[in-house]
Amino acid sequence: MDLSIFSHELNIRKKLIEDNLVKCININAHPPSIHAAMEYALLNGGKRIRPIMVLEGAKLAGIDYKKILPTACALELIHTYSLVHDDLPAMDNDELRRGKPTCHIEYGEDIAILTGDALLTLAFELLASNSQVVGINNLNVVKVISEVANAAGSQGMIGGQVIDLASEGKSIDYDSLLNLHSLKTGKLFEASLVSGAILGDMGEEDIKKLRNYAYHYGLAFQITDDILDVTGDVSKVGKPIGSDEKNFKTTYPTLFGIEKSKELAKVNIDKCIDNLNSFGEKADFLKSLAIYTLLRNN
Repeated sequence: MDLSIFSHELNIRKKLIEDNLVKCININAHPPSIHAAMEYALLNGGKRIRPIMVLEGAKLAGIDYKKILPTACALELIHTYSLVHDDLPAMDNDELRRGKPTCHIEYGEDIAILTGDALLTLAFELLASNSQVVGINNLNVVKVISEVANAAGSQGMIGGQVIDLASEGKSIDYDSLLNLHSLKTGKLFEASLVSGAILGDMGEEDIKKLRNYAYHYGLAFQITDDILDVTGDVSKVGKPIGSDEKNFKTTYPTLFGIEKSKELAKVNIDKCIDNLNSFGEKADFLKSLAIYTLLRNN
């Protein structure tokens, strides 16, 4: 993997997403307070991995990814809403996100709650709007809406968050931790990658491979996130270090230690790459994205 080439390709995709996210929120709309808070949360940095995965799913399906930008942006809005709510005093009670004050610190807890609600609602408006793009099958748009709703709901991300909260202060085993993170983190990665593929009319066998990639990517991402919460630099991570310990959470490092956790992350990355082999060179970026997860510092 050539890190400089990958970084260049990543930045191209990230800029495309950033340019379109700016258009999602009308900062001049009424009432101004909520729209300012939405813009603050959404444009406050971020890796944009989920919308980039939407683009890559579309590319593997052979469709111009510019056609599915509304869906890509929608996945980032859902991710951002989850962060705004995760940071709230009733949840993780964090005061720093992406190197800046969290939404509830900047705008108050009441507006932060409503900001998350507004971002989630707008996301589904964007998902539906993809039906207006020439060349997109409306039935596939409906499939994507169902896919994303399931991934973000009580049997996906929210369900994982509930399990996470219920597990604070308790010792949980490896299988329980896997289930927690496959729901809380992995489901939205899965929905992101397969949404682009569904809109590109990809066949079920290939979509299954992308689901497997996303599952293992989500686990590797969470493992490295847990490691960074112990060993990371707050100036690079952009959020407080030691939040898991503060909230008495079981993590991969608490179960296995740092070195074993790193080995486990690599095992999952290897499985990511195995699931992409049949796609040929078109999957090179996704392979590099998986490897980069092992190298990231934020």
